[in-house]
Amino acid sequence: MSRRHVIFLLTLLFIWSFTLPIVTFANEEHSKEEILQQRMSYYVQFDELLIPWHFLAAIDQYERNLQSVRSDIPKRESYIAIQFSDEYWSGALNPVKEDTTPETISYFGGMGLDGDGDGIASPKDDEDVIFSMASYLSKFGSTDEDFKLALWEYYRSEEAVNQITTISTLYRHFKTTDLDAHTFPIPVRNNYSFRGTWGDNRGWGGRRIHEGTDIFAGYGTPVLSTSYGVVEVKGWNQFGGWRIGIRDNHNSYHYYAHLGSFHKDIEIGDIVKPGTVVGYVGSSGYGKEGTSGKFPPHLHYGIYKFNGRTEWAFDPYPSLLQWERQAKKAK
Repeated sequence: MSRRHVIFLLTLLFIWSFTLPIVTFANEEHSKEEILQQRMSYYVQFDELLIPWHFLAAIDQYERNLQSVRSDIPKRESYIAIQFSDEYWSGALNPVKEDTTPETISYFGGMGLDGDGDGIASPKDDEDVIFSMASYLSKFGSTDEDFKLALWEYYRSEEAVNQITTISTLYRHFKTTDLDAHTFPIPVRNNYSFRGTWGDNRGWGGRRIHEGTDIFAGYGTPVLSTSYGVVEVKGWNQFGGWRIGIRDNHNSYHYYAHLGSFHKDIEIGDIVKPGTVVGYVGSSGYGKEGTSGKFPPHLHYGIYKFNGRTEWAFDPYPSLLQWERQAKKAK
């Protein structure tokens, strides 16, 4: 090997010895547990402001949910998803839109604060962001009603207030933000069948498309909640018959229709988890209250996503296939 080749290889080894740790660190992925623990550490560190941790966690999750489905909202690539507009952070009349100086931000009425004591109020710093939101909430108080008022003043949206309140309720009840587990809506030990029926034509009540998946099963088969959530709707719908609506922590509304009956203990406002029995398969719907038997017994299952502006349906079939596999594996 020539001297020039030796020098070239030694040079590569020298460069590699410095770049390898950087590359390894850059590609290192934190586990889900580590991410959730780090987020929780941000939520609980401002207890002196008397803001319950689940208030901050709910706002953070709501913002994360929106960023996952909206192309017009930039994704905040950090532990905390809450983000403020330049005007809100720095002050509407502040000539420096990306101001990070606490004194001038305060002078122009901005919301941005220095949460970690480094003399900088940066919307890119997680501690500054979470401290700024906690300080905003503390001006209203620490009760649930105070929280709702603060949310209304900030978002000016009843739907946003309701969704964030639901998330907060779930986090407080289960004492964790790790509520991503799901299950199949019919016990997998039962006989049932289903296929992708998204977009199929429906004629009763006017021409429309099928916004969900039909799971055929015998009368009285238990219907399970697929997710953690709060019961938002219970009662009759002329299309869906006896139906249950459950809102989860991902801005999703889970719709269970054509039930034969409800579980005796399920009421609006109840908190459920994956596997909670909410009702039983039937063939209700397509008429005035009590109408039944116009089609074979089955569960109509749909999911609707709230994106901060509107609520839209999406095909639940791929999720159902995944949850069925998981349920069978856990059986």
